[in-house]
Amino acid sequence: MTIRNTRTGGQILIDQLVAQGVERVTCVPGESYLAALDALHDSPIDVMICRAEGGAAMMAEAYGKLTGRPGVCFVTRGPGATNASHGVHIAMQDSTPMILFVGQVDTGMREREAFQELDYKAVFGTMAKWAVEIDRPDRIPELVARAFRVAMQGRPGPVVIALPENMLTETAAVADAMRIEPAVSWPAPADIEQVGAMLASAKAPLVILGGSRWTDAATRSIARFAERFDLPVATSFRRASLIDADHSHYAGDLGIGPSPGLKARVDHADVVLLIGGRMSEMPSSSYTLFDIPAPKQKLIHVHPGSEELGRVYQPDLAIQATPAAFAAAVEELKPSGAVAWKGEAAKAHADYLAWTGKARELPGRFQYGEVMTWLRDRLPKDAIVCNGAGNYAGWIHRHHRFHSFAAQLAPTSGSMGYGVPAGVLAKRQYPDRVVVAFAGDGCFLMNGQEFATAVQYDAPLIVIVVDNSQYGTIRMHQERDYPGRVVGTQLKNPDFAMYAKAFGGHGERVERTEEFAPAFERALASGKPSILHCIIDPRAISVGKDFTPAVKA
Repeated sequence: MTIRNTRTGGQILIDQLVAQGVERVTCVPGESYLAALDALHDSPIDVMICRAEGGAAMMAEAYGKLTGRPGVCFVTRGPGATNASHGVHIAMQDSTPMILFVGQVDTGMREREAFQELDYKAVFGTMAKWAVEIDRPDRIPELVARAFRVAMQGRPGPVVIALPENMLTETAAVADAMRIEPAVSWPAPADIEQVGAMLASAKAPLVILGGSRWTDAATRSIARFAERFDLPVATSFRRASLIDADHSHYAGDLGIGPSPGLKARVDHADVVLLIGGRMSEMPSSSYTLFDIPAPKQKLIHVHPGSEELGRVYQPDLAIQATPAAFAAAVEELKPSGAVAWKGEAAKAHADYLAWTGKARELPGRFQYGEVMTWLRDRLPKDAIVCNGAGNYAGWIHRHHRFHSFAAQLAPTSGSMGYGVPAGVLAKRQYPDRVVVAFAGDGCFLMNGQEFATAVQYDAPLIVIVVDNSQYGTIRMHQERDYPGRVVGTQLKNPDFAMYAKAFGGHGERVERTEEFAPAFERALASGKPSILHCIIDPRAISVGKDFTPAVKA
């Protein structure tokens, strides 16, 4: 390994990112890491300047979802770091590889509560897979290489690295680390044989796909596996793009409010093959779908992290393997004879089509469900659809159909404000694909300033703001538990179409269903980042039900 000429810590750091194949970073600049910013000036890395650290970190998380390599974000110390914690938390709960670099005070000032000082290990210790501070520039290659490995291996997740200001300006002569490829855990041949044996004895099996460390090839392999065994395949919460919704064996998603038919299918299953997912609170309907600790169904759990196998549900067969490795291993697995559940996959898919097909009528002039079904038919099959959290997302889950790998960018952690920054990054990453970001009126203004980032980088995504002038999810729970006692949920909103125009984008207000399609086509044709401000009746509180306010809002 060749020792390069003496460099500053900032130069060594950026050279490591180049060595790891980092193509772009997101950031909000700070004086605490000026030396690293200066080194980026002469590097081939694309620097995306963001308007708030939360948005920058969410963009990095979205990059990890899209590519499988860590998204990289730089923020300054103190409030910069705490603002970015939103993205770190999403990356942890969503099992997404990500690295957050944070400026830190001079090493000679630590433990004095210097300006914006934080103990990063204490702050991020339970939120990240690993938090570390680099004290010496000659250790940068070692620790950055380790960070990439930790972020990608096993169950992926975020790493936080603190960078003392003086360390970045000190010099060292040190070799660069090699490019890191994560270790892959493979299932044993005996495990694959047992999978075949358990399926052979089954009468009502079900496959559930979730988690990360998938590839496009792996999703196609699992689809072929399902065809050979005629297996119904479901996806977990916000992982719907792990199988083409048009596939004849797709049974729907186990998200918030899954279809009664799919819930019944889980309940009646005798063998469940869970690949990649954790079956946490949302996909398990608040831990009610499976008995804990021992499900009544025979459970085969495939996961790349050993710590997740048996963490909540004790499986009959635990396989520590990445979804991609498992998919490759079952490529040659075939049923030994006719399967007892023949035709159940077709029934499951028919149930899914019926459940998601026709939208119910809503109060008011804007029929959000009709708009979603129109978009479902209008969008290209490789379109990327993003959203944050809120009841508005229920219509996406219910009626949109994903067809391409990594086409769904949404936080399983339920974080608001995610859709816009994720959409900006997706459009920057894939400029030739249509990118649509949905947001409620409350969700949008949590990171709506990143619309300026879209304009700055000429990333013409389309943002659909669904405005009911309230924090709808909380209002729904409020009306259920404390009817007539409305507090803390009403919103007075700006004109979001004018907001778009103020930033230099395209904006239109949509009040009626029939206005949406032409407005969408104009937004697409504008070639600009766009906002369609859609006004929905506040009584249309969720995809499943309406409510009549007990008091005037």
